[in-house]
Amino acid sequence: MKDNLLKTPSSQSGLYIHIPFCKSKCGYCSFYSIKSLNPIPDFIDALQKEVKFYSKTFKSFDTVYFGGGTPSLLRPQQLETILKTVNKYYKIDPHSEITIEVNPGDVSLEYFKALHSIGINRLNIGVQSFDDQILKFLGRRHSASDALASMKDARNAGFANIGIDLIYGVQHQNIKSWEKTLQTAINLKPEHISCYQLSLAPKTPLYSTYEAGGIKLPSNKMQAKYFFNTSEILENAGYLHYEVSNFARKEYLKSKHNMKYWNHVPYLGLGPAAHSFLNNKRWWNKSAVASYIKDISQDKMPVEEQELLTPAQLQLETLFLGLRTSTGIDLKLYEKNYCTDLLEDKKSIIDTLIKNHLVEIGGDFLRPTQTGMAVADSLALI
Repeated sequence: MKDNLLKTPSSQSGLYIHIPFCKSKCGYCSFYSIKSLNPIPDFIDALQKEVKFYSKTFKSFDTVYFGGGTPSLLRPQQLETILKTVNKYYKIDPHSEITIEVNPGDVSLEYFKALHSIGINRLNIGVQSFDDQILKFLGRRHSASDALASMKDARNAGFANIGIDLIYGVQHQNIKSWEKTLQTAINLKPEHISCYQLSLAPKTPLYSTYEAGGIKLPSNKMQAKYFFNTSEILENAGYLHYEVSNFARKEYLKSKHNMKYWNHVPYLGLGPAAHSFLNNKRWWNKSAVASYIKDISQDKMPVEEQELLTPAQLQLETLFLGLRTSTGIDLKLYEKNYCTDLLEDKKSIIDTLIKNHLVEIGGDFLRPTQTGMAVADSLALI
């Protein structure tokens, strides 16, 4: 199979595998998935072929991430089949971070033991809340007790690297109840916590309800209060606030896979709607399981579209992504990549941001302050 996408990357890459199946759709979720599980066997066959398609393009990976959808709907044997195929065609670093997203309502001690035995070494558990009322509002299938049980079972199965997702700014929630959720999370001692403010994408059920006036979102002032309280509570508990929504107990427990996205490191995305990035080119697959399976059965890449990012676009993305992280932007690397001294090029704007305590310069890095991280999307407009 020949295509102008196929060029060899110059650095270690990450692999994302999209499992596009869910038993039900959450009201806020805009990620592609279907509720029918019948196509899973054909999907796995197609996925194995897509793995092979790129074997002359990407040579090795040091992160593998099963996302979705709901990857935990796959049986361990099916996941093992996928991993064996990946290992057949690529070199997987022996110290790779291999992550799977799991729904607390789907898993058990036996399931976790099976995942651990096939080489998966990191879990991302979609807890979202420890409040049953909020879980019901969000359309989650699991209960708070399911979430607590999943953490216990994961530990008993031998997992030493567990991340959990939480959502704030939800109807039926207030600062006090959110802080209670955070304390519950802290008591469980996960290695990683992601705290996302509820955002409603068009075409999602909750967005339609919001447009009709059925629900309200927090004011900007209240959103800021959630953000700052979250950061303060988790940092006081020993977590590093290393990206707007992400906290890790130690430096080495940051999500290695997600950091590739933020640093423009090459990554390969497999499965319907998955995105890839290589040699300043981004491409993405068709968002339909049936089309994906059909294309691959005809020995075609299931690519929907591609774009070549211009230097200006890459610069903007570097600013946008870098100013969402506590590390910030490497000024020397920025100048090397874009032949521009950022501090000189944007001097008046950066001086104003420094004066307003939104960014700071530390060594060779321009980084956001905590206040700056709260408005990170706006900082990229410098």
